[in-house]
Amino acid sequence: MTALAAEVHAALRAHGATLAVAESLTGGLLAAELVDVPGASATFRGSVTAYATDLKASVLGVDEGLLAVHGPVHPVVARQMAEGVRRLLGADYALATTGVAGPEPQDGQPVGAVHVALAGPAGTLVASPRLSGDRAEIRRSAVTAALELLLGHLARPAPSR
Repeated sequence: MTALAAEVHAALRAHGATLAVAESLTGGLLAAELVDVPGASATFRGSVTAYATDLKASVLGVDEGLLAVHGPVHPVVARQMAEGVRRLLGADYALATTGVAGPEPQDGQPVGAVHVALAGPAGTLVASPRLSGDRAEIRRSAVTAALELLLGHLARPAPSR
């Protein structure tokens, strides 16, 4: 995965942009992958690992009513996590991960239900890949999905003005 993280950093540098991450499902794995790349400090602002549901609200600004009704594994939760950490850490882009790694379902969500969000200057995108494997494989796959979401966005040509 480090090669993918290196590509992300190169693309961020090419755009003169910075990145922050908010993690739940991945528990710091995404940030660790990003900082494994030499020179990461040029583009990576930092991360918040909000594993506990209440921290998603109190630190990242996720709507408490949304969390109460839908739980932490929801696409709008991922969206609000990304937007919250982007604001909090002053980054151009932010990624967020939430989901169920298993081994048991959580809040009515099956193992492998994952939501990854990308917040940036043009708005927020959410991808909801259905992942499989054991707990470690799902977490690693979620990191890959997040990095690919950002890289795919940065690879697109900028809209002309």
